[in-house]
Amino acid sequence: MNILFPACLMLALTSALPVHAGEQTNPPGKGLSEIPDPELNLMRGRYTVGGNAVAWFGVTMISTWQTASGQTLQGALTLGMDFSKGKTPRISFTPTVSITAANAPLPDSSGRSIDSSGLQNVAGLSQSVQVAGDGNRASNVIHLNVREGGGVPVGDGMQGPGSASAQAGDASAVANFDGDAMQLALRIEGQGAVQQWMRSGSVGQGIELMADGQQVSNRLQLDLVRQPLADNLPLAQNVAQAITLTRGIGVGGGH
Repeated sequence: MNILFPACLMLALTSALPVHAGEQTNPPGKGLSEIPDPELNLMRGRYTVGGNAVAWFGVTMISTWQTASGQTLQGALTLGMDFSKGKTPRISFTPTVSITAANAPLPDSSGRSIDSSGLQNVAGLSQSVQVAGDGNRASNVIHLNVREGGGVPVGDGMQGPGSASAQAGDASAVANFDGDAMQLALRIEGQGAVQQWMRSGSVGQGIELMADGQQVSNRLQLDLVRQPLADNLPLAQNVAQAITLTRGIGVGGGH
């Protein structure tokens, strides 16, 4: 993929720079010097890594929540972006959600509260677990898989944006993709919320619990297929940000 370097970070060996008439240059072998902006304007966008381009990018989100009363909320979504056929990616989206009925009354969680509003303004990668209760188990997990070459997965979902939702009493489950951002959210009024999202400048997982004996898990998997292509196809901005944000991540969890 193309890599654009900020002017303040673009450095090169003095001896490798072209010499223009009337310009004074330092003697060769004197270390590193910054390339001026006028020269950077002629150079940007001409660098590639390994001659490879992104052929396919996929996202899978899975969230599960089992309450102490026996109610189960589940949600999943898969998003695939196929760049192998042209400069405009072919997008497939498959959402699934389900809610089972509780076999006991929901516990009383009055007097408990959690405030996660500030997390909505966090840029980059974020994972959070907020608990106001006892005997809970919660985990956030993110995996990044990169494959060189091979076939591109075939998307069998709806083409483009879409959503799926379910409601049962105070419980709701929503999987949504609007073309710019995707979100998976499970909620029980007065009990908490479980979320995963990917939007411009932000990838995150969040768990908020205000009850006891809850079992919750978030799993997000990013799959990237790279292969040499005739054209070095540009990657959509949000996809490029997602890859950058997830470099070096591991597994996170909370209890």
